[in-house]
Amino acid sequence: MSDDEIVRPPTTFRSLFAVREFRFLYAATALSLVGDYLARAAITLLVYQETDSVALSAASFAISYLPWILGGPLLATMAERYPYRRVMVACDLLRMVLIGAVALPGMPVAGMLALIFVAMLATPPTQAARSALLPLVLRRDQLVTGLAVNTATVQVAQVVGYPAGAALAALLDPRVALVVNAGTFAASALLITAGLRRRPAVVTADARRNLLRETADGFQLVFGAPVLRSIATLVFCLVLFAIVPEGLAAAWAREAGGVSPGVAQGLIMAAGPVGFVLGGLTINRFVREDRRHRLIRPFAVLAPLALVPSLLAPPAPVVAAMALVSGFAAAGIMPSLNGIFVLALPHGYRARAFGVMQGGMQLAQGGAVLVTGALAERFDLPLVVGWWSAAGVLLMAGIGMRWPRPDRFEAAIAAAERRSAPALAAEAASLAAAEPAAAGAAGPVLDAALDPARDTPPGTPAGTAPHTAEDDDADAGDGAGARPRGRVRGRVRGSAGF
Repeated sequence: MSDDEIVRPPTTFRSLFAVREFRFLYAATALSLVGDYLARAAITLLVYQETDSVALSAASFAISYLPWILGGPLLATMAERYPYRRVMVACDLLRMVLIGAVALPGMPVAGMLALIFVAMLATPPTQAARSALLPLVLRRDQLVTGLAVNTATVQVAQVVGYPAGAALAALLDPRVALVVNAGTFAASALLITAGLRRRPAVVTADARRNLLRETADGFQLVFGAPVLRSIATLVFCLVLFAIVPEGLAAAWAREAGGVSPGVAQGLIMAAGPVGFVLGGLTINRFVREDRRHRLIRPFAVLAPLALVPSLLAPPAPVVAAMALVSGFAAAGIMPSLNGIFVLALPHGYRARAFGVMQGGMQLAQGGAVLVTGALAERFDLPLVVGWWSAAGVLLMAGIGMRWPRPDRFEAAIAAAERRSAPALAAEAASLAAAEPAAAGAAGPVLDAALDPARDTPPGTPAGTAPHTAEDDDADAGDGAGARPRGRVRGRVRGSAGF
């Protein structure tokens, strides 16, 4: 077997969490996610208690989505002007202060809503910086598994955080959940400061242009490059259908029957996230990379196809099962799409591309729920979902027919690597110069808490997994501007996805 034909088996979770920087980044992400969902549930209850208004309570929840819709790509672009580590820490500290202020007794509702909105403005740059940093921390063969773990964590945090926040708010006081949320932001800032290496800003002060122009460059790159445009189109269309059961769960539960409306709503809303967790972890952990790529087109069709039986008006448990299968299919391919997207992006456009993708996904999801909800006002809801999903099958089949060949993806990745080489070389030199100052930054307590028991050879640099013979083989083919051989070469030379 030639070196070009070598395909490394799927990355194990153990080897993934052996990467020190990933452990700290993941712990910070998980903490802030759980705290965020705790706070969302608590804020809605707190506003309702203060005003007895369902509309204002709903507004307090919807505000958390406004920054992405109103200016997400622009805010994400700002993350490239400063070191990613500094962006994440600054945004965490800002949110800690603002959410803590919301919890102050006597805070008027208007003040609460204003503080929540300002706090949520920090979400796009934080998420963009985190996403951009991930491929610099993980090797190419580890990236998709790392993305799958992060995606599953978002779903688990949602499933755990919402009921936990509601329980804290109901049993104690909504402000307790807000204080907990402020504490998670403080802990996240500490973990990021302690566990991540200092890296220079991607866009230096001399290279900066008008912020709108820089944001427009991100749109031009994503929609101007055929490979990136194909991935963006598939992702935006995919979320048009996977979100529908969750978005219409309350109304669907009252029509589906089979169980009580409350139980039915819980089943339908939980099914999608559970499917996402199962699909993201099982497919991307146990299926080899080449096979995952072959699953993209059939799973893209399966996601809406699983919802077509809605035409038969099935009972709620069956609806939940369909939503689970749809979520499983979507999550099974999303990390692979993200991984290809990351590798095909040149270094320096990571946060901008993330902003474009996240903004588009938020608009697609919100638009899908609004349109299907409006149609359900005039027609039977099961028929609306069924025909909407049938149209999705045709749309996905059409996209699949025009899906780029594998050599197109490899060519795009190679071009991105060549374009990235000078900036990456300069960054590597900066890191090498700063390495003595960064050594031991985490401190013994945090290192002991986050380092799993493993046999790491003495002298292994912080933030890397134990070096193996396979890594030696991989590094041997990584000359400047060289195209990676096979599918498992060195650290990611691309940038972040969605």
